[in-house]
Amino acid sequence: MSVAAPRPPAENDAPTPLVPGAPLDYLRALRPHHWIKNLMVFVPLLADHGTDGELYLRLLGVFAALSACASGTYLLNDVLDLPHDRRHRRKRHRPLAAGRTALPPTVGIGLALVATGLAAAFGLSVAAGLGVLLYLAVTFTYSLWLKRKTFIDVMAIALLYAIRVLIGAAAVSVTPSPWLLAFSLFVFLAIAIAKRQTELAAGEGADGRAYRAEDGPAMAALGAGSGFATVVVLTLYIQSPEVETRYAQHELLWLVCPLLVHWLGRLTLLAARGEVDDDPLVFAMRDRTSWLTALAIGAIVIAAL
Repeated sequence: MSVAAPRPPAENDAPTPLVPGAPLDYLRALRPHHWIKNLMVFVPLLADHGTDGELYLRLLGVFAALSACASGTYLLNDVLDLPHDRRHRRKRHRPLAAGRTALPPTVGIGLALVATGLAAAFGLSVAAGLGVLLYLAVTFTYSLWLKRKTFIDVMAIALLYAIRVLIGAAAVSVTPSPWLLAFSLFVFLAIAIAKRQTELAAGEGADGRAYRAEDGPAMAALGAGSGFATVVVLTLYIQSPEVETRYAQHELLWLVCPLLVHWLGRLTLLAARGEVDDDPLVFAMRDRTSWLTALAIGAIVIAAL
C-alpha cells in the first residue's frame, strides 16, 4: 500500500506566530483607510445646514469612537476568518493570515479598541453609544452569519452604512428627513452590490459566499436598479416644497442628477469588470473621477443655497 507524500507547506499555510509582530503590521491590520466610511456621521448635520461648531466637534469625537470600534471589529473578524483568509487569493496577504502578526495580541487589541470606542461613544452621547452598540451587533452578526446569506449580506452592508448616518444624527439630536433615509438606503445598497460584483468578477464570489459565477449579470442589474432609484429619490426631493425653503436657487440642484447617474453607472460598470478594488468608498477616495464628481456636486449645492 502506497502512502501519499506529505504536501509541502504553502505560503498561505504559514502558522500565525505567538510573538508580537512589527507595529507597522498591526497598524495595517487596523485598516485606517477604511475610516473614511465613518465620515458618514457628518451627513445629517450637513444636510440640516448646521453651523454650530460644537456639534461638529462632537461628531469628530463620534467619528474617532466609531473608527476605534471598526478597527477592533476588523481585527476580531480576521481572527474568525483566519482559515479562510489563508486560502484566499488576496486576503492571505493580510498581516494575521500572512503570519506577520500574532494571534493573542490581535485578539487583545481588537477587544480593547471595541471597548474603548464604545465607552467613548457613550461618553459623548447616550444616543450615540446606543447607535455604536447597534453597529457592533450588526457587524458581528454579519461576520458570524449574514455574510453567507444570499443578498441578505449586501443588505447588511448597506445597513451598516446607514447606521453610521443614524449615529451622527443621534449624536447631535438631528432628525434625519425621510428623503435622506430613502436616498441613503438606495445609494448604500448600490455601493454594497458593487462590492459583491467586484468579487464575482474576480472569481471570489463563491468562496465562502452564497453566490455563483453566473450571478454577475443579475447583481449588475440589481446594482443599476438601486443606483437609478437613488436618482429618482433625489429628483422627487428637488421637487418637494422643503427644497424651496432651504435653497434660494433650488433649480440648480437638477444639475446634480446627471453627475450622480454618471458616477453610479460608472461604478456599476467598473465593478462588473472587477476594477473596483477593496471597498467601493475606499476606491472612490483614490479615484480621480470620483473626486471631480464630488467637487462638482459640492459646488452646485453651495451655489444653490
